[in-house]
Amino acid sequence: MARTDDRFRNAYNALLDICGGMEIGTQLPAETALADRMDVSRTIVRTALQKLDSEQLIRWEGRRKTLVRKPEKCHRLEPAETPPSGEELERQFLEWVLRFDVPAGTSLNVAQLSRQFAVPAHNLQEFLAGLARFGLVERRPRGGWRLLGFTAEFAVELSDFRLVLELNAVRQLLTLPESHPVWKKLADIRQEHEALRKDIQSRYHDFSKLDEKFHTVVNSVVKNRFVVEAQKVISLIFHYHYMWDKTREQERNSAAIEEHLEWIDAMLARDLARSEAAAMKHLSTSKDTLLTSLRGHNLV
Repeated sequence: MARTDDRFRNAYNALLDICGGMEIGTQLPAETALADRMDVSRTIVRTALQKLDSEQLIRWEGRRKTLVRKPEKCHRLEPAETPPSGEELERQFLEWVLRFDVPAGTSLNVAQLSRQFAVPAHNLQEFLAGLARFGLVERRPRGGWRLLGFTAEFAVELSDFRLVLELNAVRQLLTLPESHPVWKKLADIRQEHEALRKDIQSRYHDFSKLDEKFHTVVNSVVKNRFVVEAQKVISLIFHYHYMWDKTREQERNSAAIEEHLEWIDAMLARDLARSEAAAMKHLSTSKDTLLTSLRGHNLV
């Protein structure tokens, strides 16, 4: 009798512990007493007792429930998996979309996806409703959801929106005092770029994570809930697109490191004009790279 409810599993395991402390042939306490002892409802107690009976650990005759066999370790139920957090669900779903496992226009089966991502169906519904704001999914007129997918048009619009957000972040960053922690973070991440540049031949695959880290630092200075939500999607999409196109990967990543360093140096020098120019140069390159990656999937 498979159960996924944590409350049931905990109650059943507690009932096994109670049985383990009893002598074979003795009667289990009444259902009401067991419910009080385990702090669960009588319904859960009765369900747990039914499982004990099916496992032939007790003999159930009317109101008499007699222990006939001591429980063993194999009888215990493993705790149900903890549903992923909202951030983890977002990451898993976007990775699924960005790997192009399903084509645009596909109807989404909520029941199937809730099993795939190990989340309750109502949580997935709430997540899709939030994701609809970014144009990756839409609610169908007669109910349910449709995947709009990641298209070239979406990539262009997202890249242009990213440019607006990150230029705004740069302007805010350059107004911050010397004591602000972002300056140390930028100095530290500059050293990480230098280290990766020296070992680029063997470590060029590490750039995608460093790229995500750098843009996170820049955008962290903006305290705006709407920007934060948008940046989550933008960050994941630009992180995962590095997995799509492996041609000339080392060369592209090496060039991106130089663009990052140019941008970082301009910000550390508190030079707004240079910082904006470096940001626009790098984000334009990222946009071109993203569109090139999409061509590999015949989406441009």
